[in-house]
Amino acid sequence: MESLKYKVIKSKSQYKSYCKILEELVDIGSKSSGIKEEIELLTVLIEKWDEDHNTFMELDPIELLQSLMQEHGLNATALAGILDVSKGYLSDILHYKKGLSKDVIRVLAGHFKVSQEAFNRPYELDQPATNKKKVNNLAA
Repeated sequence: MESLKYKVIKSKSQYKSYCKILEELVDIGSKSSGIKEEIELLTVLIEKWDEDHNTFMELDPIELLQSLMQEHGLNATALAGILDVSKGYLSDILHYKKGLSKDVIRVLAGHFKVSQEAFNRPYELDQPATNKKKVNNLAA
C-alpha cells in the first residue's frame, strides 16, 4: 500500500511545514490538476488544524493582526501595501489610535484566510492626550 503524501496535522511543526509547502505551491501558480488538488488538500488540512486549535478569539483584533504579521513574516510596510493604505494609517491601527475599517477587515480576512469576525470585534482604542496636557507641555 502506498504511503500518503500528506496526513492529518498533529503537531505545530507539521502545521508550519504544510503552510510553507502550501505557500510555495501557490507561488508556483501551476495550472496542472495535480498541483491544484495538492493545494486543495493542504488547504483543507490547514483549515482543520486552525479550526481545532483556534486561539484567535483570545486575542483582540490588533494582537491577532500582529501575531499573523509575525507568523507570515510581514512588516508594517509590506502590510500597508497589501491593504493599500499609508504606513502612517497602519501605524495608527497597530498602536490602537484608529479602528479597523470594514475594507481593511475584508482584505485582512482574505489575505490571512481567517473569518472577518476575527477582526470585527470590539477593542479599546487609546484615548488621545487631553488639551490640558498639551497646554502644560507648551508652557514648560
